Amino acid sequence: MDWDKLRIFHAVADAGSLTHAGETLGLSQSAVSRQIRALEESLNATLFHRHARGLILTEQGELLFDAATAMDKRLNAAAARIRDSEEKVFGDLRITTTTGFGLLWLAPRIGRFHTCYPDVRVDLMLKERVLDLPMREADIAIRMKEPSQADLIRKRLMSVRMKLYATRAYLEAKGTPQNEADLSQHRLLCQHVGSAQVSAGAHFVKRLLSYNISPTMTVNNYYGVLQGVIHDLGIGVLPDYVTQDVEGLVEVLPGLESHEIPVYLAYPSELRQSRRIAAFRDFVQEEIVLYRRARRDAAKG
Repeated sequence: MDWDKLRIFHAVADAGSLTHAGETLGLSQSAVSRQIRALEESLNATLFHRHARGLILTEQGELLFDAATAMDKRLNAAAARIRDSEEKVFGDLRITTTTGFGLLWLAPRIGRFHTCYPDVRVDLMLKERVLDLPMREADIAIRMKEPSQADLIRKRLMSVRMKLYATRAYLEAKGTPQNEADLSQHRLLCQHVGSAQVSAGAHFVKRLLSYNISPTMTVNNYYGVLQGVIHDLGIGVLPDYVTQDVEGLVEVLPGLESHEIPVYLAYPSELRQSRRIAAFRDFVQEEIVLYRRARRDAAKG
């Protein structure tokens, strides 16, 4: 259906006159009359009874007027929300990241984002699979490597390294390794080298296993590894960002670590004007600043 004709029909039905509707729309009476006639022909229905004192809707016209009125209200409401959106951040925001980063770093901070933007509904999708942002499988992503998809705006947030951690209780009971060879006397908790993870993490685990460590316990994500560590099951291979939010972890063999893993934030270029995207992007960058500051303070202390 022609939206322009429907708009003219609604104005005529509301005014009850071709002349008055034309004045409101800035059209001549003849132009309004032609549009109404064309609409009636397209619907094969008479929309108005024509009288000397004006126009009265037919039964079919009343049905169309009710629908047009409802649509007009929804359009006006949408326009009001668009105007409000220039100042207010609201709506759905689909965020994708890895299971480990999502559970161990991002999720503990999302509460502060909700406090700042209570009208944003966050859908946090934790997957190792890289979702297709240009096809809008998600709105924004945090990944452990630079995204290769086209038409993305990307920003490097920080770097991560995989290291070894255990609890004080475990080390007091089992002893603290003094060198790589001592690791053979301990249980290693890690992701399986064949599981979905960053290549630097898999290479680090392969390197550790070369020290004839046995037995090992593998879990398919870092959250599971962390649970094993904090329950004193062994020494875990974990990303270094866990130390800020999890108390009681001790780094084992400082200096033994993976290669640097870059962390990137990315979103489709077509969303560059989205206030939701901007709000989350700025929030994450502020959290990164706080995270780095806390790490520096911890290192000094």
